[in-house]
Amino acid sequence: MGNVQIRDYLNTHQQLVQALEDLTEEQIKWRAGPASWSVTEVLAHLADHSIVVSFRIRDILAGTEVQLPVFNQDAWVSGQYANSGNAADSLELFRSLLHYNSLLLGRLNPEDWEKSGINFKGETVRITDIVRLFAAHVQTHLGQIERIKQSANAASYIQ
Repeated sequence: MGNVQIRDYLNTHQQLVQALEDLTEEQIKWRAGPASWSVTEVLAHLADHSIVVSFRIRDILAGTEVQLPVFNQDAWVSGQYANSGNAADSLELFRSLLHYNSLLLGRLNPEDWEKSGINFKGETVRITDIVRLFAAHVQTHLGQIERIKQSANAASYIQ
């Protein structure tokens, strides 16, 4: 089970790289409105999420009995002025954390994959769930990036 999950987990970086192909800097920074994220902000969020997931996995492996950390994604994105950052930097952090975490995940035995913690909803989540849900979360944001690209293209035709 672990090898397939690790492969899917690692593949998320390549999917993001492909989603960004042929985008201009203007398209990467474009926002549909003040409450909407740009592609740059989506990538910053995914880098942030990778940081949090990295901590959650390690906390579970360390035998934590406290609730796993949660974060306010919108506040993190706006608080770090993510759209003023560089999308490539967020993507590189994302890639680095994927690689580093995959090395850890590759060392886990089947019992480790079943270790669990309690999320902010009070639900029990296993490491296998966290890795699977992370990959699914990236899929959601790949869809968001596609919608941003389409909206940005439509907006450029209007002007």
